[in-house]
Amino acid sequence: MTDLEAALRKAVRGEVGFDVTSRALTTMDASNYRRVPLGVVAPRDADDVAAVLEVCRAHGVPVVARGGGTSIAGQATGTGVVLDFTRHMNRLVSLDPDARTAVVQPGLVLDRLQEAAAPHGLRFGPDPSTHSRCTLGGMIGNNSCGSHSVAWGTTADSVRELTVLTARGKRLRLGREWAGAPEGLRELVDGDLARLRTGFPDLPRRISGYALDALLPERGADVARSFCGSEGTLGVLTEALVRLVEAPRARALAVLGYADEAGAAQAAAGLLPLGPLTVEGMAADLVPVSAAALLPRGGAWLFVETGGESEAEARGRAEAVVRAADVVDALVVTDPAGQRALWRIREDASGTATRMPDGTEAWPGWEDCAVPPARLGAYLRDFRSLLTGHDLRGTPYGHFGDGCIHVRVDFDLLTDAGIARFRRFSEELADLVVAHGGSLSGEHGDGQARAELLPRMYGQETVALFERAKAVWDPDDLLNPGMLVRPAPLDANLRFSVLPREPVDVAFGYPSDGGDFSAAVRRCVGVAKCRTTSVSGSGVMCPSFRATGDEAHSTRGRARLLHEMLAGELVTDGWRSTEVRDALDLCLSCKGCRSDCPVEVDMATYKAEFLHHHYAGRRRPAAHYAMGWLPVWLRWAARARVAPVVNALASVRPLAAVAKRLGGIAGEREVPRLAGETFSRWWRRREASAGGGGLVVLWPDTFTEHLSPSVGRAAVRVLEAAGLRVVLPPTLRGRAVIGDGTSKSAASLLTARRGRVCCGLTYVSTGQLDRARAVMRRTLDLMAPVLETSAPVVVLEPSCAAALRTDLPELLHDDPRAARLAARVLTFAEALERHAPDWTPPAVDRPATGQTHCHQHAVLGDAADRRLREAAGLTGELSGGCCGLAGNFGFEAGHYEVSAACAEDQLLPAVREAPDGAVVLADGFSCRTQLEQLGGVRGRHLAEVLAEGLDET
Repeated sequence: MTDLEAALRKAVRGEVGFDVTSRALTTMDASNYRRVPLGVVAPRDADDVAAVLEVCRAHGVPVVARGGGTSIAGQATGTGVVLDFTRHMNRLVSLDPDARTAVVQPGLVLDRLQEAAAPHGLRFGPDPSTHSRCTLGGMIGNNSCGSHSVAWGTTADSVRELTVLTARGKRLRLGREWAGAPEGLRELVDGDLARLRTGFPDLPRRISGYALDALLPERGADVARSFCGSEGTLGVLTEALVRLVEAPRARALAVLGYADEAGAAQAAAGLLPLGPLTVEGMAADLVPVSAAALLPRGGAWLFVETGGESEAEARGRAEAVVRAADVVDALVVTDPAGQRALWRIREDASGTATRMPDGTEAWPGWEDCAVPPARLGAYLRDFRSLLTGHDLRGTPYGHFGDGCIHVRVDFDLLTDAGIARFRRFSEELADLVVAHGGSLSGEHGDGQARAELLPRMYGQETVALFERAKAVWDPDDLLNPGMLVRPAPLDANLRFSVLPREPVDVAFGYPSDGGDFSAAVRRCVGVAKCRTTSVSGSGVMCPSFRATGDEAHSTRGRARLLHEMLAGELVTDGWRSTEVRDALDLCLSCKGCRSDCPVEVDMATYKAEFLHHHYAGRRRPAAHYAMGWLPVWLRWAARARVAPVVNALASVRPLAAVAKRLGGIAGEREVPRLAGETFSRWWRRREASAGGGGLVVLWPDTFTEHLSPSVGRAAVRVLEAAGLRVVLPPTLRGRAVIGDGTSKSAASLLTARRGRVCCGLTYVSTGQLDRARAVMRRTLDLMAPVLETSAPVVVLEPSCAAALRTDLPELLHDDPRAARLAARVLTFAEALERHAPDWTPPAVDRPATGQTHCHQHAVLGDAADRRLREAAGLTGELSGGCCGLAGNFGFEAGHYEVSAACAEDQLLPAVREAPDGAVVLADGFSCRTQLEQLGGVRGRHLAEVLAEGLDET
């Protein structure tokens, strides 16, 4: 233990982390930069902060205050001690509805403040797109803005008083009329009044530099306002008194379509006199194909929100905006759900923009320049010309009403030539912004990305004044050195420089990343949507973070550790790393990040890849053998016809306890009962259907086959009622035929080997990828006759369907049959919709509750299921999230508490709150098992509900 670590542990009550994991999690924010800290401290209160400052000052170690870690310019990274306020100093201290104020701690997430203010008809004005995870301290440090700044201004406009600690331990309460000003600050201002009155651009979004002009006497000498945007370089915030605004009772959203972003930008300023709440802009290249249908025609759009005392008033104002705008097309939405869906498109742009339409990477660095709104159209044209001149591409979007543009550019930050071009472009763009009367930063601060170029905006004399102000507040340069004043070069400390230049040898194909695992890991840019504490709609990501609140168990945290593993500086043992293994241990492989992360980080695949290498040539955990090889054990039990014996033994608690301990299974779990008759055995003895409709191949997945054959029987009943001819896959390799699921022709029996199809899911989820590939290749051999036909493959278990759709072609990327089979896979609802479009399901006419399977949400989609439920009269929405059992995860020893917490996040509350007589839908075997074991509720597959409806009819 170092002297510094020992001194901190002695001085503070909060957690002190100098271990590899704690440091690795904070090497980066959402910028291009990386710095390795000495350690991380999570202070419990202001006294802890003061103690950290005292110890670090004595040791000459810098201190960096960090909130949600979503900063774009690198200001939340540092080489000293990082203060993490999100763990303990995250409370809403008080809220005064009459005074319209709130007292907050720096680690409070913005959405928590909004939730507390909403019942009083109030809200905090600024709302960045990261509102579900950014903290008030970070917002004050960056002077954040958000989409409603045309109505409610920046964070500085919403701050009344700030309680801060200086680097030398002095506690100050900052406010107007020089309240809390450190000694020497007033003299510095009085000595340079002329410069402060003339040297700062008059912009709604001037964030660059220190806001020293807020200290002018005619502006109330507001020390708190001047402190906003100082990026943790002047003092450490411990508490804030903030102003709240009255929220409109009703809102409407006008989405205005234009031919291109320049047209939208030119129109934005003209809409401001109408008093909108937002004027946001984005272009078509940031809109996912799945979301394009929600928008009116056009190549770019303005999102103009209006408010009112009633829906009619809000709509009237929105329609007035449409009439005043010269648009290609327009849409006015007053439905809250519809508005949320549209806003989600805009909010996800910050992540979507990190990929160009062709899939190549794009990066921040010039993420948020701002110009006078009236000059935005001209600036965008010049900006596009500059991009073209440097052979670069970017996708602008942002706060058009404030003249602030966000853009990610496809910089090459991996080669010396690319980095040199990044510097040249940065210098020329800074000059262009200044020529248009703008600010280098309009929201995210300067950090390392732009501080070097501040002399181009302010001149050397004003920058020297910034340095003198920093010295007044922090004479020892202890707080976040290298930010704003005396900065590091903008092309130093790039986070990509430590990654390997040659592709890493991996098992999966990573088709969206050119087969490069490093590129896959680079996908995580730190926007931290995975750090939200609640999900909306059918969202899933990230259940383990919501259960633990620990960054290490978020998608971003795991990606950071994988980044450091590849870098080899902090995590030095590569694939053998215990730090990476432990962070991935609580990943449920729910695949939620594959769809919910704006850049589609696929942590389930990365986990499988890591486990494959980590345990190569080594003994695995017992659970990998017990549950990874589950298809083998269940087939053996079925062949030996010992299901009754196994069930009887499992019901004897002492025997079950021993078996679970040997198998690495959580002691709290009940072992699921084996079916007395497998689905395939039932299939062979049933009377063959005489149906003459279209042929569908029903996949007998492991769970349906051995544990829940009633689902398979119900699916056959419904599919045949819909006029389809159901067959099972061949069980013989060679010249098999399709039609009876056994393929017992004389020729095939002479030339083929017996086998069973399997998606390989259990092997993939436990990282046994060599075995998974062998199983998948055997399956492709068996399915060869099917692939020669046009028959769809209907898969009832969502996790198995997802494995066939994605894991199969990505793991067997060298076998063209894998992609062909993946393209055939349909869910139960998709099969009915596509191949029996004229069939009418039975009228069940009951409310439904339950949860959309996480793999279905992330990979398969549930639109067909929604339509089928609606046609059957099953009303109500299914919840999002993950059930928490997640295949082998919830059964593994050590996972029970997290598994149960995940179930309590969405699924179990939804079932408890369901109306009487509601059908509990759960298409996944894991979901049904979790419901039964934790909720005492029987969940049913949609096929079972429809089959029951047919019987009743």
